[in-house]
Amino acid sequence: MHARTDATSETAAETTPSWPDEIFAILQRFDVRQVPYVPDAGHSQLIERVLGASAMRAVPLTTEEEGVALLAGAWAGGQRGVLLMQSSGVGNCVNMLSLTQIFRFPFLTLVTMRGEWGEFNPWQVPMGSTTAGVFELSGIKVLRASHPSEVREVVEAAAGQVYNACTPTAVLLSQRLIGAKVFTK
Repeated sequence: MHARTDATSETAAETTPSWPDEIFAILQRFDVRQVPYVPDAGHSQLIERVLGASAMRAVPLTTEEEGVALLAGAWAGGQRGVLLMQSSGVGNCVNMLSLTQIFRFPFLTLVTMRGEWGEFNPWQVPMGSTTAGVFELSGIKVLRASHPSEVREVVEAAAGQVYNACTPTAVLLSQRLIGAKVFTK
C-alpha cells in the first residue's frame, strides 16, 4: 500500500500543471493576443509558452512603460493583452499608468517580485517593498499569489476583473513563489 501511494503521488505531480502553465491556460481562455514583456527569469517559462503559441504575439520591450502603451494600442485595435514585468520595472511605469484611468482600457500585468523573501540584492528592496503601493496610488487593483496553489485562482480573478469589468489589475507573483535568486561569484 505504501509503494502504491508513492507511485500515485509521483504520477499526480507529473500531470499537475506548473503555475506558469496554469497562467498560460487562463490567458488563452481570456483570448489574450499580445504579451509584451521585459525578459525576466521569473517569467521565463510563461514567455516560452507564449513564444510557442501561434495565437499570441510575444513582444520584447526595452523598458516596461512601453508595455502600458502597447496594451492601450492593442485594445484600440480590438485585442487583449497582458504585460509581464519584474517589480523593479514598476517604477518605470508610473507616468504611463495614468493611461489606464484616462482611456479605461483593460490593463492586466503579471509582476514577478524582487526585494522580498530572501533577496540578496539591496538595490531590489526599495521598489520591491513599494510595488503594491505604487499600483494602488495609480488606481490599479493589486492581487498577490505567494504559493503555487494560489496562482490559478488569483490570475483567474484578476483576468475576470480586467476583461469583464475593465478594472486595471496587477498580480504580484511573490518572490517566495518564484524563488529567491542567489548571488554566485
